[in-house]
Amino acid sequence: MLPPTPGHLPTPSREAQAASAALEALIRTEMEHAGGWLSFARYMELALYAPGLGYYSAGSAKFGEEGDFVTAPELSPLFARCLARQVAQLIGAGVPDVLELGAGSGALPAGLLMELDALDRLPGRYLILEVSADLKSRQQHRLATLAPHLRKLVHGVDALPGGLNTTVVANEVLDAIPVHIVRTRGGEIEELGVTVTDHNSKFARRYRPAAGEVLHAAEALGLPEDDYETEVSLAAPALLKTLAGALDRGALLFIDYGFPAREYYHPQRSRGTLMCHSRHRTHDDPFALVGLQDITAHVDFTAIACAGADAGLQALGYTSQAQFLVNLGITDLLGETPADATRAYASLAAQAQKLLSPAEMGELFKVLALGRGISEPLVGFARGDRTHTL
Repeated sequence: MLPPTPGHLPTPSREAQAASAALEALIRTEMEHAGGWLSFARYMELALYAPGLGYYSAGSAKFGEEGDFVTAPELSPLFARCLARQVAQLIGAGVPDVLELGAGSGALPAGLLMELDALDRLPGRYLILEVSADLKSRQQHRLATLAPHLRKLVHGVDALPGGLNTTVVANEVLDAIPVHIVRTRGGEIEELGVTVTDHNSKFARRYRPAAGEVLHAAEALGLPEDDYETEVSLAAPALLKTLAGALDRGALLFIDYGFPAREYYHPQRSRGTLMCHSRHRTHDDPFALVGLQDITAHVDFTAIACAGADAGLQALGYTSQAQFLVNLGITDLLGETPADATRAYASLAAQAQKLLSPAEMGELFKVLALGRGISEPLVGFARGDRTHTL
């Protein structure tokens, strides 16, 4: 059986409980082979991506009203329509292809292709790199509804191709990349790991002195010396360097929630940013509902930009989601719906409010563009560029 869930979380079905128990057993086995302790990053990786059992690998609904959270492409078609204008500019500048990382439900590629068609700026290819077999199936089902001339542009890839001349789109990808968790105690840095309790064999937290790359990365952050806990991502900068190595020319567009380093590691943010999502509820217990909930951490955009610079990429822009969408004409798109079409206009206006409002997604979500061989300023960052804050 599952451990008791926080009172505000729904009780899983028996089938879901059985899947979660199987994943727990797999994690325990690896933990035993590792001497009884797994880094939190490895635990998070297994909880999210273990084949057939991890959150993103199993078959439960994740996106939309029936899932655990709503992403911008599911929230409103306005998001894809705006983003298409940025992609269209890059296509016009001689970057012919699009590569989307983790295409979720398929809503974003469908929306982008339809809008790029309307703008007469279709890409040469629309590649999708998806690690989840379950999500691949859902994407294929969604994209099968597109017109034939759009469907033929879509190609799934199992590995990152080389020699890319493309726009890479990553919407809410970096937040789901596993992170290490560290804390400071009396000037020393410890790393959080996962173990099992003696009395009931449930997962529990256990710290030990940080070492190796984790220690080096944590020391470089200049954290407060005592009673401070936060995340350190080694995998996200590594992904960035891999992408940069495959890119001959083009741009990487990252859209996610996060901060520059000076805000991320602010002394007042002393318990980090780790969050879990289940049925549109958020909480901070990564050991509840193992494999049945999303586990995320905010993005350190400074680390991503620095990894890009180290790999020879140029920062093309950094701003809030709200400013990015305004720059790309979201208000003009909203205005295409006649105000006297009351119901349709009210619905779109409510969607735009969630995308733009500082109290919703507008300020917490940021957009970072990195590129190689792009000389034309990107329209999405024409006003309100915050690259200087990274």
